[in-house]
Amino acid sequence: MARHIGIVGCSAPGAAVCYETICTESASMLGKDQPSPEISLHTNPFSEYLRCIENDDWEAVVELMLSSAEKLASIGAEFIVAPCNTIHLAFELTMLRSPLPLLHIADEVAREAKQLGYKRIALLGTRLLIESSVYPARFVRAGVDYGLPTMGERQRIDRFIFEELVYKRITPEARLFMLEVVERMREEGCDAVGMCCTELPLLLHPTDTSLPLLDSTKILAKAALKRAIQ
Repeated sequence: MARHIGIVGCSAPGAAVCYETICTESASMLGKDQPSPEISLHTNPFSEYLRCIENDDWEAVVELMLSSAEKLASIGAEFIVAPCNTIHLAFELTMLRSPLPLLHIADEVAREAKQLGYKRIALLGTRLLIESSVYPARFVRAGVDYGLPTMGERQRIDRFIFEELVYKRITPEARLFMLEVVERMREEGCDAVGMCCTELPLLLHPTDTSLPLLDSTKILAKAALKRAIQ
């Protein structure tokens, strides 16, 4: 019997894509006649997460994640995923107190990049995430090189994410800028793009770019499904 998957939501787009991907992929992985795993989703208000992040209060982010984990555990979830990259800055502290095991989004992206044979990944996401060790540490462990946007690019990407994409506002200016960043990083030797923000797939599609895209949310969702059915 498949394990019960719990989703700790943060922003609406990320939680929705994760849930949808698990549901749609389960049919192809299990077959139409096999029951899909049970999935439960809980999210605290995004405004609360945003307030904590803006105040650099990661202990409060931990508490928000734990409150979701505890609710999910109480209704039978057997492990959890958090389809938001930035709150993974609080992952280690959350793991220490979580009632359920968690899959780490950066571990899954690094594993996917390695399996697909990519050599150098352009990591795109919020400034806090990109400047942290969340992705670099796991890519080094997996033996995959990575590249980061410039300081100016990080700041502008951050504004697009927090001022537009988390509210599902998609502008031509944001899309053009992201494509320019991808092209510049391709010229510097990157052979794939890590979309390390659950909202970036709203802007970038596989047919738009000169490099293949690694969608962190979908990769995490597929990893959760594999764990649920193993």
